Amino acid sequence: MKAAILRFDAPLMSFGSVIVDHHGFTDLFPGKAMLTGLIGNALGYDHNDAERLAELQERLDFAARWDVEPAVMVDYHTVDLGSQKMRSPGWTTYGSPEHRAGGPAARYGIHQRYRHYLVDGLMTVALGLVAGGHPDLETIVQALNKPARPLFVGRKSCLPSRPLLDPWTPILEGTDLLSILARVPIWTREGQVLEEVRRVRTCWTPPSGEESAAATRLVYDLRDWHNQLPAGSRNRCEGLIEVGLR
Repeated sequence: MKAAILRFDAPLMSFGSVIVDHHGFTDLFPGKAMLTGLIGNALGYDHNDAERLAELQERLDFAARWDVEPAVMVDYHTVDLGSQKMRSPGWTTYGSPEHRAGGPAARYGIHQRYRHYLVDGLMTVALGLVAGGHPDLETIVQALNKPARPLFVGRKSCLPSRPLLDPWTPILEGTDLLSILARVPIWTREGQVLEEVRRVRTCWTPPSGEESAAATRLVYDLRDWHNQLPAGSRNRCEGLIEVGLR
């Protein structure tokens, strides 16, 4: 199979997890819905393209690892949505105003939020498609190279420090995504190749019908794109794998 090789390098990253009260937690690894939204954004899809986004999410698979482990930061912020400046509509990239939806409490109350972020990490992702259809992997690579809109790694405040595609090997072939990911060299904090073997924290989809020696857990990283709601879970393996020049 083929995989697109992505390098996530950003001051802040956030991989949406289950929201509890005022806390927007982040998972340690990206989810399928987050990567689907990232690719859809690069392709120029919007929320009206629910069918195409749902099909893309169904076809997408990935393995991801931390080349540089991140720190965790919690950002506290509060806003009075009832203030005059907040009642004015916000302007979008489409040149049309966007109003905040919801009832009076959501639109005009004073809100406190705790947003959790991963700080100064560097992640490598092998992203593939498990079935044929549109878009194909080459189309996705072209879109990530020249995206229709600005891209972000999780929340809109999480802007990448470099282009997302690996500059030397944007596409690699192999037997599966995990073996492909293990062949991609580890980068240092400066983006240089690390010339040693290292065990790094990794996630991947367990092979169908096979047991894995790594820890497997249930993750809630799927989305109902028609109703714009989190919906669905799947199993994911997490563990340490050896990566590096041999």
